[in-house]
Amino acid sequence: MRVSLLVLVALLGGETAFAQETATRLINDVAAGEFVLTIGPMELPQGAMEPGEAAHHGGNDPHAVHGGAVFAPVETVQFPISAYLYGFSYEVVNGAGKQLPVEILHHLNLINPVHRELFLPISQRMLAVGKETGSQAMPRWLLGYPIPEGTPMVVTAMLHNPTGAAHSGVEVRVRLKYVKAGRPWPLFNVYPFQLDVAFPAGDKSFDLPPGRSEWSYEASPSLEGRIMAIGGHMHELAESIKFVDVTENEVIWEGLPIEDGEGNLVGVTLGRLYKTLGAKVYPDHVYRVIVTYNNPSTDTLVAGGMGVVGGVFMPSGGGMWPRADLTNPLYALDRSHYMREVRGTYEEIAGLSTERSAGMVSDDGHAH
Repeated sequence: MRVSLLVLVALLGGETAFAQETATRLINDVAAGEFVLTIGPMELPQGAMEPGEAAHHGGNDPHAVHGGAVFAPVETVQFPISAYLYGFSYEVVNGAGKQLPVEILHHLNLINPVHRELFLPISQRMLAVGKETGSQAMPRWLLGYPIPEGTPMVVTAMLHNPTGAAHSGVEVRVRLKYVKAGRPWPLFNVYPFQLDVAFPAGDKSFDLPPGRSEWSYEASPSLEGRIMAIGGHMHELAESIKFVDVTENEVIWEGLPIEDGEGNLVGVTLGRLYKTLGAKVYPDHVYRVIVTYNNPSTDTLVAGGMGVVGGVFMPSGGGMWPRADLTNPLYALDRSHYMREVRGTYEEIAGLSTERSAGMVSDDGHAH
């Protein structure tokens, strides 16, 4: 199960909003053993999003649109029963039920505000879906993410339109595969985690200068355990993304771009580390995510880069996942950002540009 995070927050002039109401709902398809999350309907105007436009958005206006990008309102839903999540798939359809290219979904993020992230005291990123993710699943008898009944899930989504035609009544449907609680399986509880080169909070995209550039962030986990699966999200012109144990000087995983016949990025290689019992991580070790880009042009590509790894983590000894400290200033800042109550980079919204550049972001993480 892979995560990939995109948060949109800087204001653009000329924004408009559709009057049509968008509904975000979660239902339990008992027969299929799936929670079905649906967002829509939405109107998607003609016009492809230019590079960097996804990084500029402000407020929580329904259907804010710019240059073909449409932002659904941030909504919160609750899981109706206790279950273990083990996989997902998604599709994009129009008002007639016809499937549209999955590239229309630029991203969809699912966030658990009750629990914290593995590497930072911010809200836990449950799942992010985009064109690279496709459908993913873990062995349901072996691994599952426990979700108690009533668990809240914040849903944020952005669509764009690279198709050259307008689309009406567009809906995004995500199917979360589950095993109902009370069964003798899955055997092990696992939890999602994420580590982004733009942590700890704020906008996650960054400008790409001409030539090769490298971006990284490092932190230590709050728990000991094993990473059972890992993947990543990066943009066009990326060469690789790595997850490194800095303390041991060891590359735990490297993700490479998967391209189609025309050289377009369509995915990132996935690490199913559970096949070798996972990769052990320790709270007294430092870990780093590194993404490398190569911009062949002489122009800086505004907001052209992102780099995030995410996956599933199994705590040692069957330990419980820690709840978030709602009073933590970084938790509050991050929540305000993904709820679109504030906008900008971490430096802009926290006023800590000097500290961050010096690697003094917080007690939990270090920027580079």
